[in-house]
Amino acid sequence: MSNSTSDPPMDAEAIRAKLETLRSEHRDLDEVIDRLIEKPPFDQLQLQRLKKRKLGLKDQIIRLESQLIPDIIA
Repeated sequence: MSNSTSDPPMDAEAIRAKLETLRSEHRDLDEVIDRLIEKPPFDQLQLQRLKKRKLGLKDQIIRLESQLIPDIIA
C-alpha cells in the first residue's frame, strides 16, 4: 500500500483513472473470495489475506474519492 504523504499530488483525471483501476481490482478480489468460499475446504489464511487486501483497496478508494470532493469554505 502506498503512503499518500510521499506520493506526488495527482490531478482529477489521474485520480479518476486510479479509482477505476482500484475498483476493478476490488471487484476481482470479491469474485475470487466468493469462488474460494464456494468450494470447501478452503485455506482460511488465504481468505484472510484476500479480505485484508480488499479492505486496503477500499481504504485507498475512499481516500482518493475524498480528494475529488472540492473544499468548501463555510
